[in-house]
Amino acid sequence: MSSCVKPLVQSKTSPMVLLHGFDSSCLEWRYTFPLLEEAGMETWAVDILGWGFSDLERLPSCDVASKRNHLYQFWRSHIRRPIILVGPSLGAAVAIDFAVNHPEAVEKLVFIDASVYAEGTGDLAKLPRALAYAGVYLLKSVPLRLYVNFLAFNGISLSTSIDWMNVGRLHCLYPWWEDATVNFMISGGYNVNAQIEKVKKRTLIIWGEDDQIISNKLAVRLHSELPNAIIRQIPECGHIPHVEKPDSVAKLIIEFVREACYEDVQTIPRLDDMVGI
Repeated sequence: MSSCVKPLVQSKTSPMVLLHGFDSSCLEWRYTFPLLEEAGMETWAVDILGWGFSDLERLPSCDVASKRNHLYQFWRSHIRRPIILVGPSLGAAVAIDFAVNHPEAVEKLVFIDASVYAEGTGDLAKLPRALAYAGVYLLKSVPLRLYVNFLAFNGISLSTSIDWMNVGRLHCLYPWWEDATVNFMISGGYNVNAQIEKVKKRTLIIWGEDDQIISNKLAVRLHSELPNAIIRQIPECGHIPHVEKPDSVAKLIIEFVREACYEDVQTIPRLDDMVGI
């Protein structure tokens, strides 16, 4: 069973599907989702297979191919129209992999502080299972989650950090979470470097100016490698803008969805500047 937040409205524009980052859930969108709906966007927030709150009592494989197929079956069962696919952090790699393999399902893309240049899970894929489970157990620990909040956000209070930590690790308390995460880790994870140039969809890249996890230089690199992309930066913001600056993120996404023309503005010469006519 898939866990998701269903839209309250059905709009004439393409449906929007919100993914989330590594080992997270649709609760990432708790502040931005209502703003998108208030603007009339048909919005879905979906948990990626193996993370979030899906019912995995009978644990499937949680490798990249399985995550992609799970998202495709979700799209085919419930939406069946080209979507605007929004991927924050590692969710951007999920979105790239999905858009390249199922271009018919995607109209536009939005990447938020995209983590797309890592070569999968690297040496973690080679760990013995016992060490992998020990590492995953550490991943859900309160101290580590608080430290990640320190890196991910731009100067939030301790009380807010504790609150967001509790929300962020809530799905880790499911009994299947450790098995699903180890399965993903050992499978090798996402390596979409070679797929980036294949993405032809119109793309919005959003980046937090003070991201301490993914370098801004990688935002510029991604913009240069995507043939049909625009880039926007949010000042005084860390790695997860849709949590830290929901108003700014919603505004950028809504403007992107509603843009009337994809082509760059062409300079038209005035008649009195023309010669030889």
